Amino acid sequence: MEKLSYKIGVIGLGYVGLPLAVEFSKIYSVVGCDINNRRIDELSHGIDVTLEVDEPSLKQVIVSEIPPVGGKGLYFTSILDDLKACNFYVVTVPTPVDKNNRPDLTPLYRASESVGKVLKKGDIVVYESTVYPGVTEDECVPVLEKASGMKLNVDFFCGYSPERINPGDKLRPLTKIKKITSGSTPEIADIIDRVYASIIVAGTHKAGSIKVAEAAKVIENAQRDINIAFINELAKIFNLLNIDTQQVLAATATKWNALPFRPGLVGGHCIGVDPYYLAQKAQEVGYHPEIILAGRRLNDGMGQYIAKEVVKLMIKNDVVVKGANVLLLGITFKENCTDVRNTRVVDIVREFKSYGINLTIFDPWAKVEDVIHEYGLEIIRELPEGEVYDSLVLAVAHNQFLNIDWRQRVKPGGVIYDVKGCLPERMIDARL
Repeated sequence: MEKLSYKIGVIGLGYVGLPLAVEFSKIYSVVGCDINNRRIDELSHGIDVTLEVDEPSLKQVIVSEIPPVGGKGLYFTSILDDLKACNFYVVTVPTPVDKNNRPDLTPLYRASESVGKVLKKGDIVVYESTVYPGVTEDECVPVLEKASGMKLNVDFFCGYSPERINPGDKLRPLTKIKKITSGSTPEIADIIDRVYASIIVAGTHKAGSIKVAEAAKVIENAQRDINIAFINELAKIFNLLNIDTQQVLAATATKWNALPFRPGLVGGHCIGVDPYYLAQKAQEVGYHPEIILAGRRLNDGMGQYIAKEVVKLMIKNDVVVKGANVLLLGITFKENCTDVRNTRVVDIVREFKSYGINLTIFDPWAKVEDVIHEYGLEIIRELPEGEVYDSLVLAVAHNQFLNIDWRQRVKPGGVIYDVKGCLPERMIDARL
């Protein structure tokens, strides 16, 4: 692929920004910037605590000073002025929701203000953060213009290319997932598309406008959210009918056009968040999105439902609930991933605690300090040898959990509940 003469600045070095910066740095001069000094220090020493980039791959591209245009390599910094040498900026900061599930654009505003302070005539700013249609042009661009004193499509240009990172997925890394691109003018759209095409092996799709690209991203996960909600509702119905949901899904999968969705907890930064962004925009223009919000309500209630089902089974098996010692396997938002932000496993935890249950949360992937910071919960990363529990719940399907005889860790009559449907049937009492 053609290499264009750009020095790229990546703002935000999390799950999205770091892999992008690494790939760009293999052929471009790249400055990776993050406000977290600890993160910058770790990355500068080749350590990625998210495990999205392995140490050898990271150390291979790290350079000790900013490479010139035409050079290549990745320079890490938390100093805004270091971005002044760049002329192509990519913003990859998180876009969360607040406690009332309303979109919080604060990280985007701050990042836009920072970029605006170093913006020069002719520069290009591309946003990758998940947003609702219109955010790039209606929310971010005015901040860029105010901070820079320049005008869009006169002095600088922008685009939107939604992130498609799947944390923990080593089979589908950044370069093997097709990328949507867009630009504020047809000419800039072409340039942005060519820049991304130079690193994306799977190819790119140039959208007709920035709003089209934004809308395409937000419905990707809203669509999955609704489908999972449907399966979760079926699981509740089948449970009342004493039918094994996993067996039903296995039978259904024999049809050529069956959709491979499974019941479970829906957390993370995308599926559990993006629908609220689309719902917010819909409500702003006077439409109440019934299906989208119904799916969110159902999925947000699954943790409480699971905990109650386990308690029912414990009572049925004559396991004393109050004061029971229960082992919970996993706290991260998905399997084989270190990220605990927006994990819905905490809903199970809260419901269990309301029954007076003593919980031991075991997760070899999660960081103790992260769980304390996010939720005020204590976890263990190694199981005490010989310890047995009154019941057990597998909430996250980490590889380390799949080949263990958990019956050896549960007292006679104790319940084993498999949220993920990944343990052998002979080992469990019930599964979602």
